[in-house]
Amino acid sequence: MTRAAAGWLSRAAAVMLAITASAAGAAAAATPASASARPIGDCTTTAGVVVAVDFGHWGGPLLRSCGTTPTTGYALLNQGGWQTAGTEHDGPGFVCRIGYAGYHGGALYPTPARQSCVLTPPASAYWSFWQASRGQDAWTYSQAGAMSYHPEPGSVELWMFGSTSPGGTAGSAVPAFSPDSVRALNTGPAGPASTSPDGAASTSAAAGATSAPATISPAPRRRNSAPAAARATPPRTPAVLDAPPAAASAHVSHGSPVPALVALVVVLLLAAAGITAAARRPRRER
Repeated sequence: MTRAAAGWLSRAAAVMLAITASAAGAAAAATPASASARPIGDCTTTAGVVVAVDFGHWGGPLLRSCGTTPTTGYALLNQGGWQTAGTEHDGPGFVCRIGYAGYHGGALYPTPARQSCVLTPPASAYWSFWQASRGQDAWTYSQAGAMSYHPEPGSVELWMFGSTSPGGTAGSAVPAFSPDSVRALNTGPAGPASTSPDGAASTSAAAGATSAPATISPAPRRRNSAPAAARATPPRTPAVLDAPPAAASAHVSHGSPVPALVALVVVLLLAAAGITAAARRPRRER
C-alpha cells in the first residue's frame, strides 16, 4: 500500500506539473499586447475605437486614444500606457482608478487618499462608462461591466468621474458634450503619428515601439452640442488632448495561480520521495 501511495503521489505530481505549465502558458498568452494601441490618426469613422477619459474632476483634460477591434472596453483601457485598478471587493473588472503613463507620471485617479477602492465606490463618486456606436450622436450609459462590452469599429467610449442617478439620467458624470466632440471624423487614416506642440512626433505603435515619455497633443476643436441627458451641473467644454501609445508606467498584478501550483507540485514531490524512501527502508523486527 505504501508503494502504491508513493506511485499515486508521483503521478499526481506529474499531472500538477503539466497543469502548471499550461497555466503559465495561458497567463503569458493572456497578457495584453501594447501593439493593439494605435496613433489617434489611425482611428476612422469605420475602423478602430476612440477611448476618451475625462480627468476634469481633478482639473485635468479629456484625453483620447485609439485602439483596435475586436476587443473589450476593459482591454482598451489597459493598453498603450493606459492602466486601471479595480476594487478588492469586486475585482479588476470594476474600474475604480484610471491612469495614463503620459499624464502626471501615470498616476491613477482617484488617489488612495480620496478613495480606498476596497468596497464598491458610491454612486456619488465613481467612474461612469458611456458608449456611442458608429453614427450615434448621443451617449448611452452602460450599466454593465467594461469586460462584457465589445465595441464595434468606428465607435467611441467615454469614462467620466463623478455622480450619476440610477440609469445615468442626471449627475456631474453625465457628459455635457456630444460623441462627435471626441470621435474620429476622418474616413481614412490621418497619416503618421500626431505631433506635439514642441514639434516632436509621437512614436507609432505600428513600428513596435512606444513613446517615452509620451507627448500629449491638442486634438482638433470639435463642435459642442446639447447634452444627451439632464445634468445637475453647468456644462463644461472639455480640453480634448490626444494621448498617443505610451509605455506603461507600472505593472499592477492582479494575481496568478502559477506560484500556488508550483508550490503544490513541490509539496507532492517531497511527499512522494519521503514515502518511497520509507517503503525501501528494511523493516525492523519487533
